Amino acid sequence: MALVLLVLLIVLILQNQAVVEVQYFGLTGSVPLGTALLIAAVAGAAVVAIVGVVRLTQLRVKGQRARRVKAQRERKP
Repeated sequence: MALVLLVLLIVLILQNQAVVEVQYFGLTGSVPLGTALLIAAVAGAAVVAIVGVVRLTQLRVKGQRARRVKAQRERKP
């Protein structure tokens, strides 16, 4: 499956070689459209991954606290 996605990504990049102007926070540059799309997709995936890691960490900490409180309540007669 990953190989198919890689091939499709390569085809997308090769078919979109027209140079476009990109502006981001005052920075301006010219890059091939396929490359700009690849960079945008990677950046989006990175944001999703970071948000996911933060949320999983929050849930893990909350679960540890809940287990600790439950253990303390069970120890008390």
